Amino acid sequence: MSASNSHVSSQQLRDWDNAHVWHPFTSMSAYVDEHAPIIADADGFDLIDVDGRRYLDGISSLWCNVHGHRVPEIDDAVRAQLDRVGHSTMLGLSSEVSIRLAKAIVDITPVNLTKVFYSDSGATAVEVALKLAYQYHQQKSNPETARDTFISVGNAYHGDTLGSVSVGSMDVFHRVYKHLLFPTVSVPSPVVTRVPDGYDRASWLQFCFDRATELIKENHHRAAGFVIEPLVQGAAGILVHPPGYLQHIRTLCTEYSIPLIADEVAVGFGRTGTMFACEQEAVLPDLMCVAKGITGGYLPLAATLATEEIYEAFLGSPDAGRTFFHGHTYTGNPLGCAAALASLQRFQQHNLLDNVSVASELINERLHELAKHPHVGEIRQKGIMVGIELVRDKQSMDPFASALRVGHQVTVAARKRGVIIRPLGDVIVLMPAPAMPLSLIERLCDTTIEAIEEVVSQLD
Repeated sequence: MSASNSHVSSQQLRDWDNAHVWHPFTSMSAYVDEHAPIIADADGFDLIDVDGRRYLDGISSLWCNVHGHRVPEIDDAVRAQLDRVGHSTMLGLSSEVSIRLAKAIVDITPVNLTKVFYSDSGATAVEVALKLAYQYHQQKSNPETARDTFISVGNAYHGDTLGSVSVGSMDVFHRVYKHLLFPTVSVPSPVVTRVPDGYDRASWLQFCFDRATELIKENHHRAAGFVIEPLVQGAAGILVHPPGYLQHIRTLCTEYSIPLIADEVAVGFGRTGTMFACEQEAVLPDLMCVAKGITGGYLPLAATLATEEIYEAFLGSPDAGRTFFHGHTYTGNPLGCAAALASLQRFQQHNLLDNVSVASELINERLHELAKHPHVGEIRQKGIMVGIELVRDKQSMDPFASALRVGHQVTVAARKRGVIIRPLGDVIVLMPAPAMPLSLIERLCDTTIEAIEEVVSQLD
């Protein structure tokens, strides 16, 4: 049977999937036996598999969907753009829709960010920011060529390119590549889920603030930039930073002339309760990375925003060698830009930040009782970003044995109930779309609680 034949059974698709598709962040030896849904359609906030089963999309299709699926305004915008041009290069050319989107992005991001460099994913947006920061120091009016080291936060995740992995520090993802990476400096993550011996919660947070001060001061002469996920470290398990930490880092970076790179890929576009997380502490970054929700979750598109000061370091005659020699084939793709423009318009027209506020309060209320569960170590929430950490023992915070795959078991139990969620180890992540109705938020919480209770009751 030809793969192009439209009349293909679900079993044939599964066989081809197992034979040919290598899935990201997936243990393939386990995947082939798990009969994961094969998605064929979508409707609103539901995904629909090849057998017609519907699943509530509880993780926004990996944290990027904003308005739901098959949104008429975005569908129409993409179709209209497709009738004009699907793609043209931005190397030496421009496009109407990419210009309009750049203006729209600048209008809603921190006021000091005026330049937009497009790419196609969160990792590439971070990679762009790292290279811009490094080259900026080489070419600014008072060059500092020794600034070749980046500082980041412990447990950071900034993507999967070698540059973005270098500024990450999640051992489970990054250790195999350690000999390929450039050296960085890591400050401790300011969270109190597990406090080291000799500290209480307050003293540990104070240590994290003080240690950041010390490491930035010690390394400021060679620091090319400080990279941070503002307010919430997503892939680390929804680790929420205490109030004031982001502003603390901004103050230090300003004092030592270190560009602050805000990785808003996961936290941007309303997830934390404001359009961008930096707004909550009135922080103006020097570079900001956005992706995921920029197109409403429709198409691959990302952007790195920069200040005029950074941009001007790249200006000069063509033979001066100051050009930023970086770019991707599909940079500023018109279809992605059209989707993004339509998404931003819908964001404003439907006051989605109001819905995020009400939804986050509802999630907090619904999960309150779950927080008392003996195997729920901690529930972490910022806006509609939620991490429920499951542990063997609540008092000691001892984890379950990794071989049990407790988090995965919970997602399977939820899937049987028609809801898609995804774990980070044994942290169950809920990430509803900013536009998700409250009735579906209720269902997402109900199903998650039921799935957790089903799985952990079998382990006692």
